[in-house]
Amino acid sequence: MSPTLIALGQDYPDLQAILPDVQAATDLLGDAFAAGHRLYTCGNGGSAADADHIVGELVKGFMLKRPLPPADREALVAQHGEAGQLLADQLQGGLPAVALTAHTALSTAFANDVSPELVFAQQVHAYGQPGDVLLAISTSGNSTNVLHALRVARTRGMHTLGLTGQSGGAMPPLCDVCIRVPHTSTPRIQERHLPIYHALCIALENRFFAQTAD
Repeated sequence: MSPTLIALGQDYPDLQAILPDVQAATDLLGDAFAAGHRLYTCGNGGSAADADHIVGELVKGFMLKRPLPPADREALVAQHGEAGQLLADQLQGGLPAVALTAHTALSTAFANDVSPELVFAQQVHAYGQPGDVLLAISTSGNSTNVLHALRVARTRGMHTLGLTGQSGGAMPPLCDVCIRVPHTSTPRIQERHLPIYHALCIALENRFFAQTAD
């Protein structure tokens, strides 16, 4: 188990029992990124904010600076001179992740014209490719729009991760890995989701960018 996840268990002893699931999710995501695939996230309310938060930690530097690889820097400078040097100095290494909660015009149009329960499923159908990953967040495990997104993801050959509460609701059968926080209160579940996905993002950052950091 990674040092980051060991530290998570030390800081939150109530999460000790689910650390193997967090490690499995980290490994699945890491292998998907290494193979050139993408992550998509979704959730409602506070979980929508978490879905967007996760993307923010992955697409840019989180705990590390993530300088661009030398080949990328050289190409930018060679093709764009002074502007390329600015880009080379300030852009950061990123992992390809997209929050399905962020596309307001698309989501509201689809909800109004077709069905609000299918706004995530429609995006998964349009974007998802075999080998990509959907991370679905629902404190109850029973959010209809999240469950439909998971169903579509599985039919498209994507990997599926769930982040939910103790019961898991209807999510576990639809997930390759389902992280079930051992709490039943929505606020308590959400309070544990944040350190879990922070630890996951730190572990992924260490895997892909520790060798390039200053």
